Amino acid sequence: MIKNIAVIPGDGIGPEVVKETIKVLDKVAEKFGHEFKYEYLLAGGCSIDEYGKPLTEETLERAKASDSVLLGAVGGPKWENIPGIRPEQALLGLRGGLNLYANLRPATMYKELSSASPLKSEIIGDGIDIMIVRELTGGIYFGESGRNETGDWAYDTESYSKSEVERLLIHAFEIAMKRNKHVTVVDKANVLESSRLWREVTREVAPKYPEVSVDYLYVDNASMQLVRNPRQFDVIATSNIFGDILSDEASQITGSIGMLPSASLGDGTFGMYEPVHGSAPDIAGENKANPLATILSGAMMLRYSFDMKDEADCIENAVAKVLEDGIRTGDIAGGGEFVGCKEMGDAVVERL
Repeated sequence: MIKNIAVIPGDGIGPEVVKETIKVLDKVAEKFGHEFKYEYLLAGGCSIDEYGKPLTEETLERAKASDSVLLGAVGGPKWENIPGIRPEQALLGLRGGLNLYANLRPATMYKELSSASPLKSEIIGDGIDIMIVRELTGGIYFGESGRNETGDWAYDTESYSKSEVERLLIHAFEIAMKRNKHVTVVDKANVLESSRLWREVTREVAPKYPEVSVDYLYVDNASMQLVRNPRQFDVIATSNIFGDILSDEASQITGSIGMLPSASLGDGTFGMYEPVHGSAPDIAGENKANPLATILSGAMMLRYSFDMKDEADCIENAVAKVLEDGIRTGDIAGGGEFVGCKEMGDAVVERL
């Protein structure tokens, strides 16, 4: 099978962690008889240096022509003081231009890294594996907002259409079918009319997935449950603002942001895959970065865009084996052998 991947290494440690991910993807292609073709594109600060803007129309169009996008990281202090331009605008431009409305943020904690979690061992058990599916292009962040003439009164509007909620929930239920078949819808339906719409649409979508169990939590209770009993969750489906907050909370209970991948999906199978961490310019070029979040983002691409379940499992199992063998980059707690970014990529490839 041939797949065309638009590769956007970006800034800081982005090129380093992407390079290791490409090594892993190439090994998977060799092992399973696929062919991955890569087209390298500029976005973020490096695009500002080259073209004077964080994202060009040509880059966006070439990304659209691919089967999926693999992104490193963008940004850094070098570009902080350019009037009206920020490297992070490339992310918004890509998400909007590619019509990516469903953000997937897994919060996975391997048992080998349990000592890095702020939660007690009896709560963590053998590990945590939660998928948060966050609506990305609607809600209060994109609703009508403003102030009165004197500036002493402000408003922001939480607004959702049925179609926006439905398409997000379909993604959540489809993902649940590939996992443990349980969806928790997080809202504030006791107060917000928009949340009551989420529940109404869920009751319409859920019967199409009879194998998936569904429950509901108010967002305040959900935030408490994440630290009290995170293992009760499989897939969490929620709005833009609630997903923003809960995914950050979930990332902290895993103990290491350097381990967390993410994906942004639209209609069909197209997606953009990137690590949760930033560009870390302070260690760029020093072979200190942890490439595992980006490598795991590559596994998500195989699973959700290319329907390559066995291949994705293979990468995830190799990462788990690396951790089990005590191999660590500097940001990961425990272990017995500390290695650099390149060596960590090599270790994953070896276990593949």
